[in-house]
Amino acid sequence: MKTILITGGAGNVASSLANKLSERSDYTIIIADNLLTGSKYKIPQKVNILFYETDVNDKSAISSIFEKHPIDYVFHYAAVVGVQRTIDNPLMVFRDIDGMRNILDLSKDYKVKRVFYSSSSEVYGEPFEIPQNEQTTPLNSRLPYAIVKNLGEAMFKAYYKEYKLPYTIFRFFNTYGPNQSDDFVVPRFIAKALKDEPITIYGDGSQTRTFCYIDDNIDACTKIFENDLCINDVINIGSDKEMSIKTLAETVIKVCGSKSEIVFLPPLEDGDMKRRCPDTTKMRQILNREHVSLEDGIKKLIAHYAHRK
Repeated sequence: MKTILITGGAGNVASSLANKLSERSDYTIIIADNLLTGSKYKIPQKVNILFYETDVNDKSAISSIFEKHPIDYVFHYAAVVGVQRTIDNPLMVFRDIDGMRNILDLSKDYKVKRVFYSSSSEVYGEPFEIPQNEQTTPLNSRLPYAIVKNLGEAMFKAYYKEYKLPYTIFRFFNTYGPNQSDDFVVPRFIAKALKDEPITIYGDGSQTRTFCYIDDNIDACTKIFENDLCINDVINIGSDKEMSIKTLAETVIKVCGSKSEIVFLPPLEDGDMKRRCPDTTKMRQILNREHVSLEDGIKKLIAHYAHRK
């Protein structure tokens, strides 16, 4: 039997991870989330999943979980997410540092076997090279969200150096799926396209991103966990199919069979990096299959939204 704590488990990626891991009857999954940005309906209703509405940034609250349950592994996914949300609430973002320290201290004290940390592509800042490689691309982040994620990576590495607490750092690149909040770009574009409403883009739409369907993210991370891979290492988790935001909007319109028009707005003052594209060599070796294409991912979301109605 393994007991796995997932912080932020009511969020997009973490709830999907919980659902995948809960398929194993020999796993007990404990979810901790304060529901600030997560939603309770996303938490899978399974007999081997327990939910605690608690704040990981409050050490006394999160300590009680470690006291009640023999935690073997921790996936620390709790964080304030969304670039614009974190720009609007920078002090809230810096509170996440308390949560990182709490998880690391408790994991050390309670002899957790390995901690997994959800970092972000944002740590790279504006890219010095494409694709962005885990080892050679410098981290030049400057937004509060990115700075905190960068600090988190340093903390996890430091706890291994000081206390031999094993870690794995996931640098997530734009993961989308059924549990993603509606204010993120892919679900927002699809929602507009299905209603034939205008799709708005900041700037001229030439800024590029890659889009990873949730199944690819979860399959890769689960294999890393279950096969003892990437121990004390960093790995990019995402798609390497780079495209402009304008092309994304055009693809959504085409797949949805929509009459939506694209409307361009003034560019954002900050936080809209020009390019994003990870080196996914390590992820591809682990996944050992092709990524879900953007077109297929959009179709999956359309079917999900139709079923949800």
